[in-house]
Amino acid sequence: MRPNSPVWIGIALNTHLPTRPHRPLVIVLDDDAAVRNSLKFSLGIEGFSVSALSSSDELLNSPDLPFCCCLIVDQRLPGLTGLELLALLRKRDIAIPAILVTTHPDATVRKVAREAGVPIVEKPFLESALLDHILAAVSDSKRRGEARL
Repeated sequence: MRPNSPVWIGIALNTHLPTRPHRPLVIVLDDDAAVRNSLKFSLGIEGFSVSALSSSDELLNSPDLPFCCCLIVDQRLPGLTGLELLALLRKRDIAIPAILVTTHPDATVRKVAREAGVPIVEKPFLESALLDHILAAVSDSKRRGEARL
C-alpha cells in the first residue's frame, strides 16, 4: 500500500475508510514504462490524479480501482490482452469507462472493442484524441454515478 493511496490516508487518519481523491482518478495500464510515465505526467498537468500500473494483476488488486473514473488500457499486455481484461472486469460487474490504446489494431480488435463500447486510440497518440476520450469517459462516469469524486 502506497503512503499516498486513498486507503493509506484513511488508515493514517484512523478512519479505516477509504477517502476519495480530490481530482478524477484515471488508471493507466501499460507494460511500457515510458508510456506510463508520459501519460502520468501529461494527465497530471491536465488536472487528473493518475495511477500508472504495468500488469493486469496489478490492476485487479489495486486499491485505487473503486475510485477510478476512467481506465486507459493497452491492448498488448503480457497475459491477458486489454480487451480480455476489460471483459473480465465486466463479468465482475466493474463497468468503469475504458479506452483501449494500441498500435495498428486489426479488424477483430476493432470489432470487439466496438461491440464492448470501448473507444480505441492508436499509438502514437494524437495531440488531443486521448484527452477527448478521457473527458468523455469521466463525464459518463459522473453521469452514471460510478466515480467517487
